[in-house]
Amino acid sequence: MYQDKEEVVLWMNTVGPYHNRQETYKYFSLPFCVGSKKSISHYHETLGEALQGVELEFSGLDIKFKDDVMPATYCEIDLDKEKRDAFVYAIKNHYWYQMYIDDLPIWGIVGEADENGEDYYLWTYKKLEIGFNGNRIVDVNLTSEGKVKLVPNTKIQMSYSVKWKKSDVKFEDRFDKYLDPSFFQHRIHWFSIFNSFMMVIFLVGLVSMILMRTLRKDYARYSKEEEMDDMDRDLGDEYGWKQVHGDVFRPSSHPLIFSSLIGSGCQIFAVSLIVIIVAMIEDLYTERGSMLSTAIFVYAATSPVNGYFGGSLYARQGGRRWIKQMFIGAFLIPAMVCGTAFFINFIAIYYHASRAIPFGTMVAVCCICFFVILPLNLVGTILGRNLSGQPNFPCRVNAVPRPIPEKKWFMEPAVIVCLGGILPFGSIFIEMYFIFTSFWAYKIYYVYGFMMLVLVILCIVTVCVTIVCTYFLLNAEDYRWQWTSFLSAASTAIYVYMYSFYYYFFKTKMYGLFQTSFYFGYMAVFSTALGIMCGAIGYMGTSAFVRKIYTNVKID
Repeated sequence: MYQDKEEVVLWMNTVGPYHNRQETYKYFSLPFCVGSKKSISHYHETLGEALQGVELEFSGLDIKFKDDVMPATYCEIDLDKEKRDAFVYAIKNHYWYQMYIDDLPIWGIVGEADENGEDYYLWTYKKLEIGFNGNRIVDVNLTSEGKVKLVPNTKIQMSYSVKWKKSDVKFEDRFDKYLDPSFFQHRIHWFSIFNSFMMVIFLVGLVSMILMRTLRKDYARYSKEEEMDDMDRDLGDEYGWKQVHGDVFRPSSHPLIFSSLIGSGCQIFAVSLIVIIVAMIEDLYTERGSMLSTAIFVYAATSPVNGYFGGSLYARQGGRRWIKQMFIGAFLIPAMVCGTAFFINFIAIYYHASRAIPFGTMVAVCCICFFVILPLNLVGTILGRNLSGQPNFPCRVNAVPRPIPEKKWFMEPAVIVCLGGILPFGSIFIEMYFIFTSFWAYKIYYVYGFMMLVLVILCIVTVCVTIVCTYFLLNAEDYRWQWTSFLSAASTAIYVYMYSFYYYFFKTKMYGLFQTSFYFGYMAVFSTALGIMCGAIGYMGTSAFVRKIYTNVKID
């Protein structure tokens, strides 16, 4: 809220090529000049802003609330050859800059070339129109004028003007003009949700049918059992998934890694759910970096979820090295994210980009890992081991594993894993397009209700698909269902990453080492995290299914 004639700050943020959204540099890395006003009220940077490369610098322009400024020169650029070359390079690469007034973003273009590409022009006059409602700023528009040809060894005067106008826009609705309802609420978006719902109904029907048929057949067989003689019983009783009842609850191979992955997947699911709910209630897009700050905070706070599910599963599988499991579970995702960020940071530093993460921010993130995530994970692990760490399987595990019979090629775990991710990917890939566009292009994602629906659909489809895959596997008398159920759901990540290649080459005009490594690096992190989450959801659903069918079977 402003008083009349109170100082209004125009912040200069970053400048960079239009097609490479993440390749941004400090505004004054181009040889722009600064206004005469020097003193300013202090500005605090949040963790989210530091990680996203927000570099706010004071423009030096003197703007006061409701005080019009007639066109006035605020500084002069002494254009030598070096400065001209910098501006020409920026104009050739379609550089544009971002500014903020009262947290409202404004974008402007640096300059333009003539049709032949021989002469280059710089926009020198910033015409600001600011809308106010009561004592608040609700609208900002920038018009770039004053086209001046870039000629070496000349002086270029930079000027600005400010016009204040009364506006009917409410303060709460001031971000609405940045949203794009025609893009996000397009008919295709609605159609894709409807399409996914149809898939859900079909899959739930299929799983119910499998459950009903197998269990009904079993009960029917058992009711006949009394009337059978020994010969019939020896010939006809044991077949299919019932054969492996003595091995189905055998611990998975590599239980330490497996339980760490399941714990991490459960935590990612909890984070996704909470962040989407928060984003639906609060408009997180109205504040710079608030989405990232929220996600980091929620991830740290949900660490006990990781410890609980990972620790209890490891205990049930008879694991002894629980402290090692806890460390791996706690640092699996942070190490993956920080490792990728560290690699990309080297390229950002080489480019002098604003995306280079400051050392202080790195230390802050490491402190969160060691002093928040690790202790909370320890609490979750201890709770998990003590509350649900006892193996209470419905069937006894045989001392000697039974040999796995040969089966057709399409029943092999490797084939099931590759095919398992197709349907979950099919249910989310339209939403992926909207999410990618909001992250890699200039759209603000705000339809979190859609995202919530898609998350629910993804969970149901994933669970149904892994249950069907596991049923076929067990029917082929193969009891290695734990890793198969996890990986068949996690293979969704492979399809998402393949789709990201298609998106890069056909939907964007990105170029250069920095933007390309940034894109594929963070897409790999996103796909892996999604895969671990889907895998954990698939395993949890399948585990309940397997327990259910073997509980209802009478075993001699």
